[in-house]
Amino acid sequence: MQPSDASSPSGSERPGPAADPARRGLLTERIARQLEHDIRSGEIAVGTKLPSERELAAQFGSSRNVVREVLRRLEAQHLIEVAPGRGSFVREQSSGQARGYDALYRAGRPTVRQLIEARIPLEVEMVRLAARRATEEDLAAMRSARDALEAAADDVVVKAQADMDFHDAIAVASKNPVLRIMLSSISGMMFEMMLRSNSDPSIGEPGVPHHPEILEAVEARDVDLACARMREHLLLGLRTYGADLDLRVDTMARNHIETLLGQAEDRRGGSRTGT
Repeated sequence: MQPSDASSPSGSERPGPAADPARRGLLTERIARQLEHDIRSGEIAVGTKLPSERELAAQFGSSRNVVREVLRRLEAQHLIEVAPGRGSFVREQSSGQARGYDALYRAGRPTVRQLIEARIPLEVEMVRLAARRATEEDLAAMRSARDALEAAADDVVVKAQADMDFHDAIAVASKNPVLRIMLSSISGMMFEMMLRSNSDPSIGEPGVPHHPEILEAVEARDVDLACARMREHLLLGLRTYGADLDLRVDTMARNHIETLLGQAEDRRGGSRTGT
């Protein structure tokens, strides 16, 4: 990774659009997904040296701290290799990495509707088993994720991560590692869907069970109620996503991130003008 810019002491966030934590999270998601797509598709070839932190920050209109977080994520995914003093280079992908489930799913261009249709039988079965098998430790993990989601305020990225953590905690509580691996294999697309769900006021539709109601049923060991609440929770998207239902999941997420970033910029503009 390139060294910090001497004109920006310790690489701190510069004042501007990325200074707001929620906006910074959205920028990180947008840039990481764009670079990941470009690398996996071959648009950025193996062995290519990525632009410097400064250049990437200028290209994407972000701070260098955002760029660093993006590069850390790409390195953790084994998509790039960071050579100290030289920069970041695109790595060759092993056949196993190239055939990863997420890549296979995305090659089929799945829509939001198709993802919901796949999640319903998978997650209803997981919660059925969790209602029977959850330990107190499992329930504590579900409560922690529920509380994190409720405390996340307007940070959509943090909300989406807490949302994922709740569903993963149910998978763990099912005590079926195959089901958990199946859920994990679609977790990237689920996260993209959750970015949309956790910023949509219509998702708060009255009377629809959400995490607290699902957890309540699991805690009560009420298998039928837990299944019914999970099914209703997942079906909500079919009623509220409108035209987004038949968009590709990645297209929907990219469009929504851009919308959220535009709204954040509008709020910043209004705040500066005192409106």
